[in-house]
Amino acid sequence: MMKKAMLLLALAGLTMYCGRPDPASDSETETTEVASPADYDPNRGVGKYENFELPATLDAALASEGDKVVSTKCKSCHKMTDERLVGPGWAGVTQRRTPTWLMNFITDPDPMISVDPELQTQLELCLVRMPNQNVSEDEGRAILEFMRQNDGVK
Repeated sequence: MMKKAMLLLALAGLTMYCGRPDPASDSETETTEVASPADYDPNRGVGKYENFELPATLDAALASEGDKVVSTKCKSCHKMTDERLVGPGWAGVTQRRTPTWLMNFITDPDPMISVDPELQTQLELCLVRMPNQNVSEDEGRAILEFMRQNDGVK
């Protein structure tokens, strides 16, 4: 039991460390102010994206770029199946969430975690807060296309 608790603490610490931005980086993402839960729109989320539209067909080249970003920023905590690792699995996420919600969460998770009841429930299950990975708009769009590919969009 003690070994399991120590392993969980070590994993949580590693996850928190991995999610910290590089202090020398000039490309930090601007954080959106936290909205009140009463103003929260579960289809949009909280953030700069108001109505993010996607083409009907997959952009395979962009999905490939997304795979590269996901490999460095996401796969240490998320599986591409519905199985939880540190964070929840990604299978079906593009069917459960709107593109606008996903872009807002991918590029600036902090304000959404503060007001989204489903994200707060995930936090209670996973015990580790999604770190802000300072994902740019271009990286976020590539990650979203990779998610769509993972969910079978052609």
